[in-house]
Amino acid sequence: MNVRQFTTSVTTALLPIYPQPEAQAVAALVAEHLLQLDALERMMEAQQPIADGAEAALQPLLARLLAHEPVQYVLGIAYFADMELEVTPATLIPRPETEELVHLIRQEQAGRPGLRVLDVGTGSGCLALALARALPAAEVLAVDISAEALAVARRNAARFAPGVAFEQVDILKGLPEEIAPGSLDILVSNPPYVRESERPAMRDNVLAWEPATALFVPDADPLLFYRRLAEVGRALLCTGGNIYLEINEALGAETAALLTPDDFEDVRVLSDMFGKARVVRGTRR
Repeated sequence: MNVRQFTTSVTTALLPIYPQPEAQAVAALVAEHLLQLDALERMMEAQQPIADGAEAALQPLLARLLAHEPVQYVLGIAYFADMELEVTPATLIPRPETEELVHLIRQEQAGRPGLRVLDVGTGSGCLALALARALPAAEVLAVDISAEALAVARRNAARFAPGVAFEQVDILKGLPEEIAPGSLDILVSNPPYVRESERPAMRDNVLAWEPATALFVPDADPLLFYRRLAEVGRALLCTGGNIYLEINEALGAETAALLTPDDFEDVRVLSDMFGKARVVRGTRR
């Protein structure tokens, strides 16, 4: 069996649970992982025979994929902002739209010296590490309530951004010890924002595997974390400091309204590449 045939066989096996384009994308990741090829090599070496043992190694991975486990957890890696990050069921899988948040912050903040950055709910560390690389002079602190997620984030940081600091914090109850009031330049967060009533619209490979505490909020108080993050911003951001929040697309105006004119200016709801409301940003007065 050659590389192309191997990839096609994985695609075919996945068609019962994925649409063809997604099955092809997942199969490509699996083939590249098992055959130790990058995407270009997989295409260039399409006619080359696969390595001994690749078919046997595929079977346990395929069984997990057919049980709707996300490919990122099966392989233990996710790609984000040119990094190959470790992910586990203790961390959310980084999404492409979150990369857009990194691009926005880099666009607005590049070249500013001495920045202090706080990432709340860091999970795998994707935002904190990407910002540390995009803003190399910045001092970055990442916090999360989950010790298991922080362990993953620290391992990722050791590979990609060793200068990032970490602290276990329940942001609903406290503040990071390392940041003095009024000393923070950038507050960024991708907090839980999916309403419980939105569960039926979500796929099994998200519902059954990704950490619910990092995804869901009660319908009765869907802005729970944003209200608290606005308070954190008022407490920690310096005058002229910025807050950047990834949001539920259905609640853009409501989220922006939490950044009140008395405390924040230039408050905007920004759309992602698909035209969906994705980010609220504001500047501390």
